[in-house]
Amino acid sequence: MTTTVHSSAIVDEGASIGEGTRVWHWVHVCGGATIGKGCSLGQNVFVGNDVVIGDNVKIQNNVSVYDAVRLEDDVFCGPSMVFTNVYNPRSAITRKDEYRKTHVRKGATLGANCTIVCGVDIGTYAFIGAGAVVNRDVPAYALMLGMPARRKGWMCKCGVQLKGDGEIRCTCGLAYLIDKNSCVAL
Repeated sequence: MTTTVHSSAIVDEGASIGEGTRVWHWVHVCGGATIGKGCSLGQNVFVGNDVVIGDNVKIQNNVSVYDAVRLEDDVFCGPSMVFTNVYNPRSAITRKDEYRKTHVRKGATLGANCTIVCGVDIGTYAFIGAGAVVNRDVPAYALMLGMPARRKGWMCKCGVQLKGDGEIRCTCGLAYLIDKNSCVAL
């Protein structure tokens, strides 16, 4: 597999892009970025210098992945979703030394037009609904909806919402132990 970079994309010297990754139209990857294998960066994506993207990450059109963001393997970033990196920005005040780290764990889905306020940790296989605004940490497998985002349920690794409490088996066959505060894969 070869890395594919569209002729309209800009990949600054020093950027690391893994084998089989596809970089589409009008993408800009800054020189300090690290991008894993088998990723897809859709049209008009920006990737900052202090960004680490794992393997098999899909970043849809019009997403900016700013400094201090970490995306683990198999993360999905929906169209036009938003990351921030400064909690209290002002145009006239430089706060580059105040960037807050955002960590998106393996397999998480960030729905179209959602906003991830900097400084949060999004758990493994969490599912952030379209348009949600996340301003606090998200547990593994949590389904988060609304503004501000609140947990409305639990999601399987396969992307199907889990129903009930106790030991639950998804239609895909995976099993979970669910209570009011957590969802643990068995």
